[in-house]
Amino acid sequence: MFSKFTLALVGGVSTFAMPVINRAVDNTQPAGSNPGSLASGAEYLGPQKSNNSCVKRDLGFTGQISGKWYAVFGDTNYCAPGVTDSTSMLATAGGFYGMVRDSISAMTDNVLETHDLHLNSDTPVAYPLQFVPYNSSWGEDESTGFGGTSLCETNATADEGLIFYAVNENVAGIKGAGVAKVKVVNGVPTVIQRFGDSGYWWNASTTPRYGDVAAYRDEKSDYIYALGGAPNSAVGYAMSDYVYQARVKAKDAFNLSQYEYWQGRAAGWSSELPTHFDSTTAVMWNSGQGTIMWSPHYNCYFFVHTAPGGTDILIRTAPSPEGPWSNDVTVYTATVKEFGGMVYAGVSHPYLDPTGKTLTISYTNYPADTEAIRLTFN
Repeated sequence: MFSKFTLALVGGVSTFAMPVINRAVDNTQPAGSNPGSLASGAEYLGPQKSNNSCVKRDLGFTGQISGKWYAVFGDTNYCAPGVTDSTSMLATAGGFYGMVRDSISAMTDNVLETHDLHLNSDTPVAYPLQFVPYNSSWGEDESTGFGGTSLCETNATADEGLIFYAVNENVAGIKGAGVAKVKVVNGVPTVIQRFGDSGYWWNASTTPRYGDVAAYRDEKSDYIYALGGAPNSAVGYAMSDYVYQARVKAKDAFNLSQYEYWQGRAAGWSSELPTHFDSTTAVMWNSGQGTIMWSPHYNCYFFVHTAPGGTDILIRTAPSPEGPWSNDVTVYTATVKEFGGMVYAGVSHPYLDPTGKTLTISYTNYPADTEAIRLTFN
């Protein structure tokens, strides 16, 4: 099995002084080998559906609290009362009934079957309620988007975790990135507190949207990692596609002062927010939203994601969450639903095979169909 990399991690030591950064260094250049190329095949499994509701939705980022796995979906469209088949919902007059901006489901041992949580009382088919609640005192309403990524466990004994999310005011754009505390109440993950005076900690005007690309509770350390897109002030194809990174120890995840920010491989981590946004402070470039996981089969980290605006499911690898990340390997090319379509949000389901010999991946086939494949590795 592949277990060695040509480059070792440099830095990674916390510091409380703003580091000196070498502006000539591009920290996002791919490095090392990618064992993802050793995948011997991909099997298309089919569409992912709810076993207790009738919905179409996107995203579905996976994460676990206390050993149970959940998926956080984005825009969740639900059918008209009495409709039990969502297949043609968006194409049938009267099929679409309403939408919430995010929802949560329990995963089962079949990736194609989810069990939706926080359902309302409608009959004969109940529909999901919104997972991250909007707050009208912050100027939010039912149209406000909450682009959440994976749940991350913070305290298994207390059945607690967190979710990172981006507050999206649609035409006005993304306002900021926030953190919410999640507690499993009566077997259901429930948002019990959102942080920040306006519902978010990181203002998107001047700060990366930490957590909106990926969020990951590292199995190999005490840290939670949050990868986010460039601030709104970064314009242009190159500058807007850099991805930045923050981390925090799980026990300190609800204390903003305990977060550290990646300043590049030479400078490492700092408690100071970066003020310069380019290849010297970014952790990677040109990725879609995805999930990070540890591969026990190859003894490295996988970042499962999609080609921005494309149809490819990709894996890049690294010896640590800080990188350096390898080139992408295309492990599957999806068949899109319509002309000019695309796929997005690469989601790993590592709990389905703890050996890592196989890996199940789900993704969104535009506009609102989540589908799954299974890879087998050599």
